Amino acid sequence: WDPEDYQGGRNFGHLAYAVDDIYAACERLQSGGVTISRPPRDGRMAFVRSPDGISIELLQAGPALAPAEPWASMPNVGAW
Repeated sequence: WDPEDYQGGRNFGHLAYAVDDIYAACERLQSGGVTISRPPRDGRMAFVRSPDGISIELLQAGPALAPAEPWASMPNVGAW
């Protein structure tokens, strides 16, 4: 295996983390310059990518939050 041939984070799946408030987590990440690849339109799930291309899933701990803007109408960006 040659690390130079590695072309992204989907080669092994992805990481997933439960968060207490998915909207607050996405807002904090976005404010820090992270692209939200799949916004939490459903109040339950979002995807971001790490700087080295690893796909990271964020899951709302407990029940889904009610859909809210700007997330509800935000489109997907890039691959996730």
